[in-house]
Amino acid sequence: MAPHIPVLMDEVVVALAPAPGETIVDATFGAGGYTRALLAAGARVIAFDRDPDAIAAGQAAPLDGLTLVHADFSAMVAALADLGEEQVDGVTMDIGVSSMQLDQAGRGFSFQSDGPLDMRMSQEGQSAADFLNEADEAAIADVIYRYGDEPKSRRIARAIVAARPLVRTGDLATVVRRALGYKPHDKKDPATRTFQAIRIHVNRELDELAEGLAAAERVLKPGGRLAVVTFHSLEDRMVKRFLRDRSGGAPAGSRHAPQAAAPAAPSFESVGRGIRAGDAEVAVNPRARSATLRMARRTAAPAWTAQVEVSV
Repeated sequence: MAPHIPVLMDEVVVALAPAPGETIVDATFGAGGYTRALLAAGARVIAFDRDPDAIAAGQAAPLDGLTLVHADFSAMVAALADLGEEQVDGVTMDIGVSSMQLDQAGRGFSFQSDGPLDMRMSQEGQSAADFLNEADEAAIADVIYRYGDEPKSRRIARAIVAARPLVRTGDLATVVRRALGYKPHDKKDPATRTFQAIRIHVNRELDELAEGLAAAERVLKPGGRLAVVTFHSLEDRMVKRFLRDRSGGAPAGSRHAPQAAAPAAPSFESVGRGIRAGDAEVAVNPRARSATLRMARRTAAPAWTAQVEVSV
């Protein structure tokens, strides 16, 4: 198995600007790459992960200054309160599936190696096989279209229903490839979008991101830093819109529309442009090619009461 390489790690550490004695939340612990860099800078780290394998690996090699929490990062407000840490100096999130999860065929995330059709980050609840074998054709097509941006989602859903029951990742990949007429020399495997869509649905990834952004807004102290790394456009658009709105950059309404309530005071400032990995990093770590880092600094204004929009 290839070693895990944290994406945009130097840029994330610069964005978080950890100082000795500060407390930073690593919302997606994974293999602990960001956490180790933050600890090396002298910060204390409270790291979240819903994957029991990631938590077990972190507990097997304990690090000074690290507190591990086995929970969704959307639960950080209550979890931090339980730890007596209601406000922190920074929050970082690395959104999406980790390379460790992708590389383990038994987790069922990848179409490149055969394994059980699972895809559950938490290893609990409805699996990908459960969804595909129980949902109706229209629901499957909707998920593939919404979360995979797949224009031929109905054709794929029809083929999935006809091939049920599906129990292996290889089964699903074969069905999708046949439905779309895959040729070995095609540049991109047609199963890519379908696997992404089903994974996002099974793990409620966009809902989790929306709830996690709102939670980060609540736990960051004035001057606290937020750094979020995303890997596809659905996630990046959500983060970009959240930071735009929370920093007072939302477009004004029409002058012909009824008068809207005055917007809340900006809860974030210093919102920078998205940062992408350079050629040198991509050459070493191809996964970095699709990564975007967005960052901002918390103001002293109260957290907004408006929910974060989940949009596709």
